Amino acid sequence: MKHEWRKKEKDVYVPKAKPEIIKVPEYSFFTISGKGNPNNPHFADYIAPLYALSYAIKMGLKKNPVLEDYYDYTVYPLEGVWDISDEAKKNFNPNLPINKDELVFTLMIRQPNFVTEKYALEVIEKVKIKKPDLLIEKVKFEKIEEGSCIQMLHIGSYDNEATTFKIMEEFAKKEGLERESKLHREIYLSDFRKVATEKLKTVLRFKTK
Repeated sequence: MKHEWRKKEKDVYVPKAKPEIIKVPEYSFFTISGKGNPNNPHFADYIAPLYALSYAIKMGLKKNPVLEDYYDYTVYPLEGVWDISDEAKKNFNPNLPINKDELVFTLMIRQPNFVTEKYALEVIEKVKIKKPDLLIEKVKFEKIEEGSCIQMLHIGSYDNEATTFKIMEEFAKKEGLERESKLHREIYLSDFRKVATEKLKTVLRFKTK
């Protein structure tokens, strides 16, 4: 039976529209880092190689399941860890909207636990040859452990996320926790190209201490 993250890993990917505490273990990801406004057309250039590699792994193993413990699965959703540049932090004013041109990000797509680093790097080299127009050379295969976090489902525009983060921060305070930094993770459950802005579903998450 196919492993579907929406059904099998609800605690990680399908939170409720209210804050909750979660401990996120180590997972493997294809990652790519960049800087700039996500509304600019070039932003799609960072997303494309992640999907190309993720589907190359899925389809390659489906045809030839050479890895131990392999099982069929649904490709995981796109995620992004967001911050602002060091220069922007020097002049940061919480009363002013963030200049999106000063955003820095690491986008990623999780890979199943059975995918080894050796196999992932082999796929990167193969796709790099097949699709030289993509930013494959910027992609890394990394293991990331988030640990103790607070997360919540945000519904609506990305521009309104501050309201949800405020709710999450108030919840953290009540639980005797503190937000580790302004760095945060977004998990995109909706395709913004197909879903109305007011119906977009995004998991918001930040680390606590």
